[in-house]
Amino acid sequence: MSPRYARLTQPLVRDGGELREASWDEALDRAAAGFRKAAEQGSMTGLFSCSKATNELNYAAQKFSRVVLHSNNVDSCNRT
Repeated sequence: MSPRYARLTQPLVRDGGELREASWDEALDRAAAGFRKAAEQGSMTGLFSCSKATNELNYAAQKFSRVVLHSNNVDSCNRT
């Protein structure tokens, strides 16, 4: 497999426009901080789920959107 299409084996974070490897704790902390900042700024958020996922996974996705993101904007390709 070409390096261009190789799988990631560690999370990457962006520092000064450059990607570097990071620990899972650092990557998850950065992701959580990004969600927190967006919520504090009142940014519109939403979630899109997939019809191929289980009902339980779709339920968890909508629960995450409503409880964590404080958003009722949940959509799915189930309606197509």
